[in-house]
Amino acid sequence: MIKQAIDILRCPVTRSKLTMVVIKEGKKELDGTLVSVIEEAVLYAEKDWLYPVINAVPRLNVEAFVEYGDFLNRHVKDYSKRKESILSQYSELVGYVLKKNKRTKESFSKEWKVYDFEKDKTWDADNDAILSRFLTETNETFSSLKGKIIFDAGCGNGKLNLLLAAHGVVNVAMDFGSSIEEASLRNHSSAVHFIQGDVQFPPVAFNYFDIVHCSGVLIHTNNTELSFSCIEPTVKAGGKLSVWLYHHRKDFIHNLFNRIRAVTSKLPLSFQYYLYCVTIFPVSFCIKKLKGNKQNAREMMVDILDWFTPEFRWEHGHTEVASWFYKRQYHNVTITTDEVFGFNTIGEKPVV
Repeated sequence: MIKQAIDILRCPVTRSKLTMVVIKEGKKELDGTLVSVIEEAVLYAEKDWLYPVINAVPRLNVEAFVEYGDFLNRHVKDYSKRKESILSQYSELVGYVLKKNKRTKESFSKEWKVYDFEKDKTWDADNDAILSRFLTETNETFSSLKGKIIFDAGCGNGKLNLLLAAHGVVNVAMDFGSSIEEASLRNHSSAVHFIQGDVQFPPVAFNYFDIVHCSGVLIHTNNTELSFSCIEPTVKAGGKLSVWLYHHRKDFIHNLFNRIRAVTSKLPLSFQYYLYCVTIFPVSFCIKKLKGNKQNAREMMVDILDWFTPEFRWEHGHTEVASWFYKRQYHNVTITTDEVFGFNTIGEKPVV
């Protein structure tokens, strides 16, 4: 984390700006120059809320004060008092986020641990295809992106964000699991800021970003439209919001798999991994190879885990999603079906 990033960040609960107490600084090469970065710190907000910076990543989930309690207890003298104060005022909120996030955070962290950052493609796309897909989903070009700031709400493995930064595109990359740690470690550009956060409680400034991009994320939350409504305020007037979601399919195998996952997704994650390795993976591998698919075994396993392990996996109609934009007065709403499984919807926020 670089110090300037704090200007974009907000407490996900109180929406207040954050102050920072630095614990540990280090040196890292960014943009070809050795600069000072914040490796460990504590971020303070109103009403006793506090969040750690660990391994140079701000941890801005609502439940971070619990999840990283050991770290905070070591570095904050009144941590116990602050924790007690938060729990006394916000016990229902804390209970809500702990319950809704636990399983999803674990499943996606497990999924991306299978992924090899150096060797594997992301959703069957190499680096050029990843960038091309992003430009299509946002209806932009590298020329039109110049001077714009992007919020990637649910960045997964973070590879897109590193590629954008390599082209000089400023972006804030957020995910609420541990997957962004690898991307942050590999980052050598000041154009991208990796943070840990929740799409239902975005820890960034509202009315700030030229483009908010959320691909394949909202459908893995407990309520897709609720999550949509939570990230929408981060779009600035005249900016764009782009979301990619699953749509319904009249396909026997697709719907059979959804019925299977409705049961198996409740099993322990470690058991699910081995279950799919000996059942779904061999069949999927053979069928894909017969069809000429060039995914390697890890990439195929990531696909399987992405389908079967998340607690939530919603599918939506095109008209339904368009209505979410129209209800919020967005215009130039465009829907593009770019893959068998899903569709992208993009709209422009009105200038008040």
